[in-house]
Amino acid sequence: MKDVDAHRRREQAEWQARQRAELAKLKGAQRHLSLNVVAYLAISVIEFYLAIVGHSQTLRADALNNLSGIISSVLLMIGIYIARDIHDDDLMGQPLPEDLANSGQRLQLTRFHYETVFTLITGIVMIAIAASVIYSGIKSLLHTDTQEVPQPITLVGAAIATVIMLGVWWLNRRAGRELQNAALTAAAQDSLSDAVTSLGTMVAIGGALLFKLSWLDGVASILVGIFILSAGVKIFRESSLNLADYFDPQVEEEFRQAAAAFPAVKQVMELKAHYNGNVVTLELVIAVDPQMRVQDSYRLGEEIEAAMRLKFGIVDTDVVAIPATSVE
Repeated sequence: MKDVDAHRRREQAEWQARQRAELAKLKGAQRHLSLNVVAYLAISVIEFYLAIVGHSQTLRADALNNLSGIISSVLLMIGIYIARDIHDDDLMGQPLPEDLANSGQRLQLTRFHYETVFTLITGIVMIAIAASVIYSGIKSLLHTDTQEVPQPITLVGAAIATVIMLGVWWLNRRAGRELQNAALTAAAQDSLSDAVTSLGTMVAIGGALLFKLSWLDGVASILVGIFILSAGVKIFRESSLNLADYFDPQVEEEFRQAAAAFPAVKQVMELKAHYNGNVVTLELVIAVDPQMRVQDSYRLGEEIEAAMRLKFGIVDTDVVAIPATSVE
């Protein structure tokens, strides 16, 4: 009984330490996203104004694209805020009383999913804006009487946006890797696509000005829309798989091999990994010697959990041992 109590105390201490680490990462991610909002807002205002003054469909499309960056950053910040709100003892008004005995671990792991939910919404917003940009570009091409060569001032707006977005992308990518945060990774993908589209916008406007091609502005805006659509679909797909409890089979195989490497493990019968935001939990069913004592199987489970935490950073591993003869 003392071993069980000690095990629970140790697990609670480890969970609280991991929770503090994850919450610190989320706070850092939230700070970076607030900088994203400021950068996107400045770029959007500049590009919208210059697009109106300089009569550029492509620059307007790029401004809408950067507007989506504001929306997506705010949505991700909301998701992170909910994930960090450890003072709530319920989930959307629904309490989890059975979680009190587990130091709130189940509630917090569930709360971490909100970051993924809002990342998913970000993908949907990007897809919707891409559809609007593509529609506007096609409409412009179909009405040749409204087409005109953009003014040189629009080239300046696209250049400013390109430089700023490259800086934002670099900061987001570095912070995403350091904090291992999906929201910042999604923001980095978004800001990289924004930088590329701003660069493409600059090239398109330059080409239209150089060769006096009025239709090139509309074509370029369609290409910008397709690029936004591609990035939005990618974010939506990854978030959907995460929420659908999908886990990379190759990574699960690595977990399986690590568990099977223990001499006392005859076979890994079942293995299932789960994403809870950025936190991974694992469920294992292993076959052991039927003569193994309960105390020894318990210690084996502890050893496997410690190894998974050390090697892969898995926050919680549930190990169930069954007699090897029951497999046959």
